Amino acid sequence: MGTSQSSGGPGPGVPMVPSWVPDLPAVEPPAGDDTAPADDAAPEAPADGAPSHEPPIRPIPVAPPARFLGTRRSLGEFARTGDGRDMRRGLGHYVRTGYGGSGTATRRFGGTAGTAGALHGALSSVAAGAPAAPGSPLNPALLAGRSAQEVMDAVVEAVRPIDGTQDAEASRAAIRDALSELLTRFPDADLLSLDDDQRNFAIERFAAFDVVRRFELDVGKTIIEKAPSAAAALSRLKQVRDFVKETVAASFRKLRAAGRSLSAGRVNRVVRDALRETFVVFEGYAE
Repeated sequence: MGTSQSSGGPGPGVPMVPSWVPDLPAVEPPAGDDTAPADDAAPEAPADGAPSHEPPIRPIPVAPPARFLGTRRSLGEFARTGDGRDMRRGLGHYVRTGYGGSGTATRRFGGTAGTAGALHGALSSVAAGAPAAPGSPLNPALLAGRSAQEVMDAVVEAVRPIDGTQDAEASRAAIRDALSELLTRFPDADLLSLDDDQRNFAIERFAAFDVVRRFELDVGKTIIEKAPSAAAALSRLKQVRDFVKETVAASFRKLRAAGRSLSAGRVNRVVRDALRETFVVFEGYAE
């Protein structure tokens, strides 16, 4: 659980999206449209005098007092009883009042989408045998014969170096969680030579685990403190993790059905949109 046991979560009076979180493009390509620019492509500037069709970027709201009060109340009941309805209400309040709604929550997790893109790129490059950059931890020559744990460590260092933020700590743990679950799901997988299905599974799981890690840092302490026993607390936290994973996976399936795949250059956008779908679902539980 990492630092989730000691963190009280962000307080009031601070921006709901910290300054270090990257703000992803606001424009979403239509469902099934593979002609939209890639994540790293600059949008074409409008002709002089032509109106821009991009929606204005809304100011980041400041967190109100007791932003997680409703979340903690519902999670306290969930911790005591294990009732899934209270868990879902807690997730709903977490998005709606804790982060000002699904739109702001999606922006708060802009770093998750960016890291997912970096993870996809790293796993794709090493699988394709592309030459490693000088000093890269993912040098195939250096990793040959290494254990799966050592390869995981190299992936983490290459994709999400330590930068002193809780977000980096959470994402590094989420990458390890995702790769560990990948090896459970695909026991014969080679982390240095993943196929498309294995790589996409890792990206989906990373996105889910990064949400879980942030949630635990913000409000996981309530579940730990209010559960009747340590065993119950661990069980409740696992219940939340499983539910988040299921919801994120369903969001990715919905996007795939609409023709949105985790292809190179579009991972950031697809992950961002899957997270938005997930937060819309969670926000609905606060009704």
